[in-house]
Amino acid sequence: MTLARFASDPALSRGRLHDEGRGETPNEIRGPRDEFQRDRDRIIHSVAFRRLRGKTQVFVAPDGDHFRVRLTHSLEVAQIGRTIARALGLNEDLTEALCLAHDIGHPPFGHAGEDALQAALSDSGGFDHNAQTLRMLARLEHRYPLFAGLNLSWETLEGLAKHNGPVTEPPWALQDIDKEFPLDLGTYASLEAQVAALADDIAYDNHDIDDGLRAGLFDAETLREIPRISEIWTRAAARFPNAGPELLASEVIREQIGLMVNDLIEETSRAVAESGVESADDVRGAGRSLAAFSPEIASHERSLKTFLYAHMYEHPKQVEVADAVRDVVAGLYGAYRDDSSLMPENWRRTLPNDEPDRARHIADFIAGMTDSFAIRCYRDVLGPVELPEGF
Repeated sequence: MTLARFASDPALSRGRLHDEGRGETPNEIRGPRDEFQRDRDRIIHSVAFRRLRGKTQVFVAPDGDHFRVRLTHSLEVAQIGRTIARALGLNEDLTEALCLAHDIGHPPFGHAGEDALQAALSDSGGFDHNAQTLRMLARLEHRYPLFAGLNLSWETLEGLAKHNGPVTEPPWALQDIDKEFPLDLGTYASLEAQVAALADDIAYDNHDIDDGLRAGLFDAETLREIPRISEIWTRAAARFPNAGPELLASEVIREQIGLMVNDLIEETSRAVAESGVESADDVRGAGRSLAAFSPEIASHERSLKTFLYAHMYEHPKQVEVADAVRDVVAGLYGAYRDDSSLMPENWRRTLPNDEPDRARHIADFIAGMTDSFAIRCYRDVLGPVELPEGF
């Protein structure tokens, strides 16, 4: 496929921090892949990526096999992102790599776990899941003899750092990466990164509706209080008069994903043409994000988020379990801080003596845990954990 002039070209990559051109096993014998294909594959083969299968998306260590976890969510984001990238002439492999990796820094129990680590590290620089993603990929994964991390390309690290826009006050973990391998944090990221961020929104807005209905946190009638959802539902019911609410809900979610994807492609194409950008660096210097929804769909997307916060993320059952799992993470951090012998030998052996590195090292260990492993560690160290059934 021919890339658009404003796409990221792997042949023009700014490279990797560590030179891999030396040694007895040159890259050429490992397959005919370009820089961004290598990044995508390194992410897929990483331990951190595999652990996403056991990390909360919305429901903690869910009992139901059909609820999404971070891994399945990331795969769904990648599917949406790649479709958009192809339509816009962007680099599909870079887009896919960013989509697959975007949630790797999440600790167990999602945002509740992040809140607990942020509080625990309040005197040590805090905790930010996005910065932790870069730390995991550039520091904590150990897969190569000559360097720590996956040694990803500049474009992949930049996209993960800035997919939500320029970073004016980077957290300490991102500062650490940027100091060694400057990522131009004050500019916008590539269009591939901008698309990956919006593909994430499309995926979780719609798939969290699916999971919320399945879990019984709200019903179809409540969902149809959103005007555009009601319109889509009415059309689907007219086309499929014999379909029950569950099948109609699936049809509505599919149609809405298509609506949002098509709108994003159309609006981004318009913005790119209007801006006159001629290269990926022009995109970075455009002074604004070029990937966007139309004002109408952007307003609808905000209404979806408002609905999900009111009926799902802040549902009393979810609040109850969030309180419980915050205590799990806080309890583990306190236990390891007070008695490092409770940590595995390999983590204990590399535990720094001085702060804030010591606190951050403990947080790194906890952040890498799956939900079930964190619960198991808590039970081993501190005692029983009681969670609401099914959540």
